[in-house]
Amino acid sequence: MKKSGYMDDGNITLLAKGVEMKGEIRIEGTVRIDGRLEGDVHTKGEVIVGEDGVVKGTITAGALISSGKIKAVVTATERVQLFKTAILIGEVHSPIIIMEEGAKFQGLSDMGVTAWPEESPRVSGNVRDINSHQPHRGRPVALLAKDQDL
Repeated sequence: MKKSGYMDDGNITLLAKGVEMKGEIRIEGTVRIDGRLEGDVHTKGEVIVGEDGVVKGTITAGALISSGKIKAVVTATERVQLFKTAILIGEVHSPIIIMEEGAKFQGLSDMGVTAWPEESPRVSGNVRDINSHQPHRGRPVALLAKDQDL
């Protein structure tokens, strides 16, 4: 797995099942949420939401991996991965979005595409675009031979 630019010492911040928290979590490493969080999570590492986890607020992370329920604005610099039990309602801003069959997503997604190429790539050499030079259009065509003459 690709590491981002932070130093991870293997420590995980855990919000255990049955724990409810309102507020903000700011950390450099991994955050695992199996309880309920109403608020914001900010990390350069991973946010892991377990099957029993519920997050309402905003998530800003290197990566989001979820099997739980999220109602949030999510910004992930690396990826967002939703497993089959995941439900995500809100906005997702990430270059990569991975959804397992059965995962549910309702909202807006932004994968960083800012423009659609207006023209197809130009072909080099002696190849010309047939649509740009059509001198035969509008001119009468003369029959030079019949099928039996060919």
